[in-house]
Amino acid sequence: MSHMKTLNEIKKGNLTNTYLFKGTESYFIEQLKKELIKALGTEVESEIHYYDLAETSIQEVIASAETLPFFSDKKLIFAHNPTFLKARPDKLPFIHDVFKLEEYLLNPAPYSYIVFIADYEKIDGRKKISKIINKHTTVADCTPIKDYELKKWINMLAKENFIHFTPDALELIEAELSTNLALLENEIEKIALYTGKNSEVSKETVLQLLSVSTTQTALELVDAVLNRNLTDAIHISTDLEKANEEPIALLALLAYQFRIILQVKLLQKTGIREAELQKQIKAHPYVIKLAVQRGRMFSVNRLEYIMNEIAETDAKIKGGRMEKGIAFELLLYNMIKE
Repeated sequence: MSHMKTLNEIKKGNLTNTYLFKGTESYFIEQLKKELIKALGTEVESEIHYYDLAETSIQEVIASAETLPFFSDKKLIFAHNPTFLKARPDKLPFIHDVFKLEEYLLNPAPYSYIVFIADYEKIDGRKKISKIINKHTTVADCTPIKDYELKKWINMLAKENFIHFTPDALELIEAELSTNLALLENEIEKIALYTGKNSEVSKETVLQLLSVSTTQTALELVDAVLNRNLTDAIHISTDLEKANEEPIALLALLAYQFRIILQVKLLQKTGIREAELQKQIKAHPYVIKLAVQRGRMFSVNRLEYIMNEIAETDAKIKGGRMEKGIAFELLLYNMIKE
């Protein structure tokens, strides 16, 4: 089921006792989590539990779900990192008794809601447990949007905030912002607060507001990495921290910028000309032009290393394995070092 359809069912109060939110779009996952908490309201307000299945066995989570709630009528459990759904599960110091989960899914406790959050690009659909989950739970697809869908989402978020972008303003946002929906929502909310309801937002206004935003800073950060200037990079990240900007949103922007550079580099190796790159990558022409210029400063191996480091940092932060600020500064060091 799509993220949007699942969201609408939750809003209608059509809830099920077990869910799987799968995919790497954290905006969709957080949106579904918030709506589920809102829908259950006071029934679960003192009984919301969070587990990391990389640290806690599934049998412990099931035991919690089967235990009657003490402080509320019902219980809501979020279980992150169901590694047993991967084709190659992570090595853990304990064993997940997946058979216990299979039994539970066939007869879940009526007073408990379990949400499994698999923020992976892919799960192994051939496994028996995956088939049972698909059959007996509500599965929400939280796959990131594509570059060509960005304009639709910008217009939708603008409508929700009662503003309208002129065509050139829309083009600028599309060029400068990645497909990170959390960041898009944040930036559009800022613009709406500044311009007021029912306003038409011009390119000049967007330029004025984005010039001090995460987006512009991220582009400066990319340049600092390109120039291998660690001092500037750390200075920019410190300014971001003071401005209460989330490292996760900045990571997404860095990932977007370097992913485009890598795609351009790989396609150029096949002999594709610059004019044809936009059709292949489906990104804004301005973004492609910058990526071509920046790509000359990196080898494919170096770009693949940087993308891997960004992914590793993202996993460390989301998994609580490292403090956000330290993780981000370490990433900058690893990206810039030779």
